[in-house]
Amino acid sequence: MRKNKLDAPTTTPARLRCAIYTRKSTEEGLDQEFNSLDAQREAGEAFIQSQRREGWITLPELYDDGGFTGANMDRPALTRLIRAVEAGELDCVVVYKVDRLSRSLLDFTRMLSVFEKHKVSFVAVTQQFNTSTSLGRLTLNILLSFAQFERELIGERTRDKMSAARKKGKWTGGYPLLGYDIVPGGGRLVINEAEAAQVRAIFAMFETNGSVLLMLQEIERRGWRLKSWTTKAGVHHAGGPFAMNSLRRILGNIIYTGSIQHHGKPYPGEHAAILAPGTWERVQATMATGLAITRGRARNKHLALLNGLLFCESCATRMVYTYAMKNGRKYPYYLCLNAQRKGWAVCPAKSLPAQAIEESVLGRIRERHPGVFEPAEWEQLDRARQVEEMQSTVERIGYDGAARQISIRFQAEAQV
Repeated sequence: MRKNKLDAPTTTPARLRCAIYTRKSTEEGLDQEFNSLDAQREAGEAFIQSQRREGWITLPELYDDGGFTGANMDRPALTRLIRAVEAGELDCVVVYKVDRLSRSLLDFTRMLSVFEKHKVSFVAVTQQFNTSTSLGRLTLNILLSFAQFERELIGERTRDKMSAARKKGKWTGGYPLLGYDIVPGGGRLVINEAEAAQVRAIFAMFETNGSVLLMLQEIERRGWRLKSWTTKAGVHHAGGPFAMNSLRRILGNIIYTGSIQHHGKPYPGEHAAILAPGTWERVQATMATGLAITRGRARNKHLALLNGLLFCESCATRMVYTYAMKNGRKYPYYLCLNAQRKGWAVCPAKSLPAQAIEESVLGRIRERHPGVFEPAEWEQLDRARQVEEMQSTVERIGYDGAARQISIRFQAEAQV
C-alpha cells in the first residue's frame, strides 16, 4: 500500500538563538518612553518573528548601548555580547543597520572573526543579508567601508570647522580656565576679576623667585584653589588644590595674553587679556632655562624619590628604580645599570632597598641643613610634591658601595 504524502514525517528546523544589539551615539532622547533603541529592537524582533518557521527565536537579554560611539569597542553592552558569543550562548547577532554594531572596519573585522570562530551569524535587518553566505560577507565589507568613510568625513569637517573658528580667535570649548568665565550659551570668554587677580599674582611670583615649589607653598598658604565650575546639566566641579602640572599649565597658557593658539601658532582672540604685554613671554623664557618645574629629569611614573639623582660611585653610572614582586608584595629597590648590564660581579653596590637609601638621604639632608625637609612637614606632602622638593634641592647623590658611604651635592639655589 502506497503511503500518503501527508503521512510523511516533517523535519523540525534547528533552533537559532538570536540576540538583538542596539546602539545610539548620543544620550539625547533616551529618557523618552519610546526611543531609538526601542525602535531598533522592535525592528529586530519583527524580523526574527518572520523567520520563526526556520527556528529563529529572540533571546530576552537586552544588549543596548545608549550614548556610545561606534568608532571603538569600548561599550558595556557590546562587551557582554562578545562574552555571550564566546560562551556559546547564542547563534545569531541581529542589528538594525551594520553601523549600529561598528563604524570601524578594523573593529568589525575583529568581531566578525570572533563570530565565525564560534559559528555565530550576523544579520542586518534593513540591509537584508547575513554572513552565512559569501555574498553577504562581501556586501557587508562594502557597506562597512562606506560607514567608516562617512565617519572620517564627518570628523574632517568638524576639525576644519574648529580650525577656522580658532583662527578667528573664537573659544571652541573645553574646561573653563582660571581667570575666565564662559558666557551663557558658550562660545566666548569673559574675565572673572577675582580669579584674574590670582593669575596675575601667580605670574608675578614666578618672575620674582623662579621657584615653583615656593610658589606652591605660598598659594597653599593663601588658600587659593583651581577653577570651580558648573556644567550645563548643573553638575558642580569644585576646584582642587594646585599641583605642579596645573601650575605648569597656567604659566604656559597663551590664552592669558588675549590670544588663541592653533597648531602652535597664536591668533588674536575675541577675549580680553589678563596679563600685561610682555609678561607671558618673559615667563616662558625663564621656564626654558630650566630653572623651574624640573631640570629635564627622566620620566618618573613610579614617583621614585631619587629618580635621576642617585649614582653608583664605583661604576660611575646611574642607579635606576625598579621592583620585584613576591607573594603579591612589592619590593622596590635602586639598581646599578652597570651591574644590570654586565653582571653582579662588576659592582660592589649592585642594588639598594629603596626605603633604606631614601631614608638615609633624608637624614643626611636634615643634618646638613636643619629646617629643610622637617619630618612633620615632609609627611604632609603627597608623593609628587616630595619628589619635586627633592629634585629642586639636590643635584646629585653618590653611593660608594665599597665604603658604604653617601655623598650629596646640592643645587646652588638650595644651599644656605
